[in-house]
Amino acid sequence: MKTVYVDNNATTKTAPEVVNEMLPYFSEFYGNPSSMHSFGGEIAAKREDARAKIATLINAEPEEIIFTSCGTESDNTAIVSAIETRPDKKHIITTRVEHPAVRSMCSTLSEKGCRITSVPVDSKGRLDLDYLYDSICDDTAIVSIMWANNETGVIFPIEDIAQNLADRNVLFHTDAVQAVGKVPIDVKKTPVDMLALSGHKLHAPKGIGVLYVKKGTRFSPFLMGGHQEKGRRGGTENVASIIGMGKACELAAEHMQEEAAEVSQLRDRLERELINKIPQSIINGDKKNRLPGTTNISFEYVEGEAILLMINQFGICASSGSACTSGSLEPSHVLRAMGVPYTAAHGSIRFSLCRYNTIEEIDYIIEKVPPVIERLREMSPFWKQGV
Repeated sequence: MKTVYVDNNATTKTAPEVVNEMLPYFSEFYGNPSSMHSFGGEIAAKREDARAKIATLINAEPEEIIFTSCGTESDNTAIVSAIETRPDKKHIITTRVEHPAVRSMCSTLSEKGCRITSVPVDSKGRLDLDYLYDSICDDTAIVSIMWANNETGVIFPIEDIAQNLADRNVLFHTDAVQAVGKVPIDVKKTPVDMLALSGHKLHAPKGIGVLYVKKGTRFSPFLMGGHQEKGRRGGTENVASIIGMGKACELAAEHMQEEAAEVSQLRDRLERELINKIPQSIINGDKKNRLPGTTNISFEYVEGEAILLMINQFGICASSGSACTSGSLEPSHVLRAMGVPYTAAHGSIRFSLCRYNTIEEIDYIIEKVPPVIERLREMSPFWKQGV
């Protein structure tokens, strides 16, 4: 059975060029970059080369890049650092559609005395900017807002928000995990204080992340240990993955524009055909301001989990906008925040594409998905009642 992978917002294939770049660092160049001998020094130099490549992708300075284990660690570190370096401030502003890496940390900090404000979104997943700006007060320690939503692909106006907050001297962190490598990011033009990214979202391996910390930003380490990362993150660096992430960022910088154009064409074809072939289907989110490869479609009166199980029989790998895959009957917090009706939110499927997808794969999905929806609706009492 063929595999058609359209779950790239969950994780991406490690690019062959990245794998080739990494391989020598498992067996040939295996030294510890913190060692004093010249063998370790060679590894440290390669690590710094990778750091520079990653910095170039977002137009940062290499010394502003801190290596972590993943996007979640980067997000957690940014928020906790803000609270620890500003002990007189206990207010955090985030949004109702953030990734659990931010939501869960904010929930934990609320139990420890912090006050959390969650900015709402409209039916297209767009932020209420007036609510955001009106919520800022003297007690605000940090504002944490994602660059692009992982479920709908909606891109937030981070450039405008960052400038507004900089003018008001408010610390700003953005979870850019889904955006880096897909849309242009320039931290010199967009004055964010901290920015999180993750290797496995842009064709680097899992287990490597980055936290950008703007020069001059007060910072408290999340992991204590040795002197690695200039004392900002303890633990021996994951050198092979760092090398791989450097290569992946180099590739993204070279091909971002053409890839965005090609992937968005595939996404548009998929959306257009599924909407035309399947009645009572809805595209969730702002179709104008979103990532090139993400579409979230609700098929009314069916369950997302059932759709995933049935299309999996054809080798189609997607994900559900519903949390039912984790054992809950509640739809995703993102769709709830957008006010998507329960009859649609439960049947939400996210297709997320990348440069390795082909038009043949898209046409295969277009062929297989409509009969699946039709069959499930025939078995659904809610469909019969709804129509």
